Amino acid sequence: MNEKFLSDLAARLAALAESNPAKDLERNFRGMLSSAFSRLDLVSREEYDVQALVLGRAREQLAALEARLAELEARLDKGKSR
Repeated sequence: MNEKFLSDLAARLAALAESNPAKDLERNFRGMLSSAFSRLDLVSREEYDVQALVLGRAREQLAALEARLAELEARLDKGKSR
């Protein structure tokens, strides 16, 4: 096989691959879905994970504050009964 034939064949295959209808459909679907998702005001997985961590810390702090409040109330009740 000569070099020109292989070069021409490679160029044609590359052009065919670029004009692949399946790739065009995929690109169009991605664009449509991206546009639809942006209108839905969704959060990314990364944002969700960050907020889940923040919520977990807030819950831990709330539990600690509730325990501290219960302890202080018990002390106050104990002091009143004397």
